[in-house]
Amino acid sequence: MRLRRAPSSPRTGPSSRAASARPYVLTGGTLAVGLGGLYLAGLLAAGGDIEDGTTVRGVDIGGLSRAEAVHKLDDRLAPAAARKLRVTVGDREGTVDPRRLGLAFDHERTVDRASRSGALDPFTVIGGLFRSGGPVEPSVSVDEDKARAELRKVARDADQKVREGAVSFENGEVRTVAPHPGYALDTDAALDPLRDAFQRGDARAVTALPARATAPKVTERELDRAVREFARPAMSAPVTLTAAGHRFTVEQPVLGRYLTMRPDAEGRLEPKLDAAGLRADPAVARPLSALPTRAANAELRLVGDRVGVAEDGHAGHVVTDKALGKAVLPLLTRRGAARSGEIATRVSEPQVTRANVERLGLRERMSSFTVNFEPAPYRTRNIGRAVELINGSVVMPGETWSFNRRVGERTPENGFVDGIMIYDDEFRKAPGGGVSAVATTIYNALWFAGVKPVEHGAHSFYIERYPEGREATVAWGSLDLRFTNDSGHALYIQAESTDHSVTISFLGTRKYDEIGSEKGPRTNLKQPERKVLSGDQCVPQTPLEGFDVTVQRVFVQDGRVVKREPFRTHYDPRDEIVCE
Repeated sequence: MRLRRAPSSPRTGPSSRAASARPYVLTGGTLAVGLGGLYLAGLLAAGGDIEDGTTVRGVDIGGLSRAEAVHKLDDRLAPAAARKLRVTVGDREGTVDPRRLGLAFDHERTVDRASRSGALDPFTVIGGLFRSGGPVEPSVSVDEDKARAELRKVARDADQKVREGAVSFENGEVRTVAPHPGYALDTDAALDPLRDAFQRGDARAVTALPARATAPKVTERELDRAVREFARPAMSAPVTLTAAGHRFTVEQPVLGRYLTMRPDAEGRLEPKLDAAGLRADPAVARPLSALPTRAANAELRLVGDRVGVAEDGHAGHVVTDKALGKAVLPLLTRRGAARSGEIATRVSEPQVTRANVERLGLRERMSSFTVNFEPAPYRTRNIGRAVELINGSVVMPGETWSFNRRVGERTPENGFVDGIMIYDDEFRKAPGGGVSAVATTIYNALWFAGVKPVEHGAHSFYIERYPEGREATVAWGSLDLRFTNDSGHALYIQAESTDHSVTISFLGTRKYDEIGSEKGPRTNLKQPERKVLSGDQCVPQTPLEGFDVTVQRVFVQDGRVVKREPFRTHYDPRDEIVCE
């Protein structure tokens, strides 16, 4: 096998290689020169730190140094930094001063964001020849502590309490209050929207601040229902009431004064009537005052020594607040004649009537006693008032009668005036002076009626117009006159007075044929002293010796004494008083 050399390739000399490479070298050099020119142009064009065309809120800061840009923004944006922000909280609108919120433009940070990075690489420098800066949002700084403090103040002014729907009544007319939600500013969440609004700087924009809303329980719908179903019918006409046969009318303005509508837990308006207030109003109190509130016993009279009926007794009727409210409230939603109703009364029956006087044993005069006194205006007034309160008293078998309980405290409010009475063994002026004449008369009436004395006390010194050892006085809170009716039948006290005497009679059934009195001699005599006093309260006093005396109550039945009861009384001397 014959091997052949492969033909060799023609050789290329150095001159040929150089000639072929030269065009490429020239092209690369041209590019380098071009890029270098652009880089140099970029460096020359970038005469400042801020790219051309850069604006902040319309203020052109392109081509300026950082310091120049900050100064320009400080000057041009100062009005915007002070412009108040328009805000709403719920349906309330107002303004907030951004400076008080600690909001401010941070121009240095804004300029930092707008300026070149400072790099000298060709791409950044050359790229600057083919772009402009454009708008830049201003940076905002916030003093959060100051902002929250100011927002708390804003909340105090802007917060709204929830307003419930309400119904009221005025001069017989219905008044309503529309419901409205309540709003409470969310101070923690309010800062971000305020910062955004400050940054945007739109003077016409209104920023709705976040707030917690509270819906009213009483809605508009419920308000309409309450007016339609109750309030308007309630004021449509008067109501007519009857109590124990007494009829009267209450007009709408009076009703409205004591009528309210209050929401329950679910927000439903329910009517409430101030029955106590309505009961006290003259339009209601006057007609009700005609009712006899206390039962009155039959008035008895004597025909000889026998008991007759002068006037029959009657029941007492009391209208309570509860009964009035129960009668009135249902009438308010009715119409026409249906707006009339009866008030239930609390009835008290008399103890003595024409029908039961004989059955109670009120048949005859058991005793009667009269005390005479020197006329004086205070005596006439006080004795007459006590007699008025005592007359007609009925004491059932086994009951105990009390002077203080029946007459009450002797005060001006109870109809008594100042008079002369014994205090610390001296005559003094005090309310109710003179009623001891009534007490003494009652004591003698019970003595001769033969009923059992429970509590009594004599005057500290003897008074000549009273029987020795058979007299009594009373003092509110310390000394009473009490007796128990042990006669076995009812007992009726008949009392009457003039300007110089008081007479008490006990009517019932006598247990004994006769009750007598035997007085013993005075013992343990003691002479009075003489005293000279001064002052407005001083009352002259004549002297009288002190002594002890025993009086026996004697019970006679079928012509013989069946019982004796001794009562011992001690009297202090009555000193002579001379007033200077």
